[in-house]
Amino acid sequence: MLLCLALLSVVMVAAKSQKTFDVAAYLYPAYAADDPRLRPFWPLGLGEWETVMTMQQRNPGHYWNRHPLWGYINEADPAVMEMEIEQATSHGVNVFIFDWYWFDERPFMETTLTNGFLKAKNRDKMRFYLMWANHNVENYWDTRIAHLGEKNIIWRGGVSREAFEKMCRRNIEMFFQQPNYYKIDGKPVFMIYEVSTFIEGLGGVEEATDALRWFRSEVKKAGFPDLELQFTMWSPQFNYSGFDAAKTDRPRDTFIRKLGFNSMSHYQFCHFTNVDDDYSAILEKAYMEWENLDKEFTIPYYPHVSIGWDNSPRTKKSAVTRNNTPERFAEALRKAKAYLEARPHLHPLITINSWNEWTETSYLQPDDVYGYGYLDAVKKVFVDGE
Repeated sequence: MLLCLALLSVVMVAAKSQKTFDVAAYLYPAYAADDPRLRPFWPLGLGEWETVMTMQQRNPGHYWNRHPLWGYINEADPAVMEMEIEQATSHGVNVFIFDWYWFDERPFMETTLTNGFLKAKNRDKMRFYLMWANHNVENYWDTRIAHLGEKNIIWRGGVSREAFEKMCRRNIEMFFQQPNYYKIDGKPVFMIYEVSTFIEGLGGVEEATDALRWFRSEVKKAGFPDLELQFTMWSPQFNYSGFDAAKTDRPRDTFIRKLGFNSMSHYQFCHFTNVDDDYSAILEKAYMEWENLDKEFTIPYYPHVSIGWDNSPRTKKSAVTRNNTPERFAEALRKAKAYLEARPHLHPLITINSWNEWTETSYLQPDDVYGYGYLDAVKKVFVDGE
């Protein structure tokens, strides 16, 4: 009898250790060489790699001096994306959340997804979903004039009802129907970055609520059980990202439920706390934020971990996260894992900023500072179980 109990205990421990998690990294699709709409910001034709590559040329002797181990790759190339999918999945990252843009009645920076990811031969290894990055676009992407601080709005992130319906129908057909589109309980996930901008574009809360209700009905008509609408959480006093012209203030639970959101996460630590600090202090505030959101809201919060913050490549001067080593990043991942293990009713989703936000210094891709350190941290926690 004692032997049977011991064996049962071993089996239960093994089963627990084998629980799989969906580790989702945001992917910023500006590192592409075949998108003509990127040329006005980055005329060399490398996308925002130009900002990374010319940092020392523009600011000789500046402390920010990093280089990608994979080189200035074109992520809209399916062969390149195949390599990235292999690296991501072998290290435990199994979902890409594509920053997805819609300006001037059409998509923007979409080639990394459509030409790269969706044409990769091994794309089925990796799932994906969209985060609609519906912020206004100012001059910050263009380092030739960003220092002037003019804050001229190039494109507005808000859209009309007609544009919203066009956009949603296209996304349902082109992306939600993809077999590796990420779903929770069969429901395709769609995240909105700035809900305040969305509401403004639609003309008010009631109009926005009606538009989202329509979106949900269209998703059901397409054969899905429902839509998993995800809210990007902010706190009103923080916005270090530089080019977000508006932000979503921390809402009440009743407001989120009225609009019809099903879950939430963060995009970056800089959206809710002071990131000009030591990483350990930032993490303590992040853990408190997770717990507070879990208590304040009735919809699920999926824990978010940012790798760091420093947008000096764009702005020269920046708030800077200090001592954000791969070892400390791994500690944060273990906390996120424990958060979900303590809440078995939640889908096992963790979001990370990010796969490739080089100009914000928050990326998993290997560099000449830590090598594969951040990717290895994910592997240790979610693959090796350390």
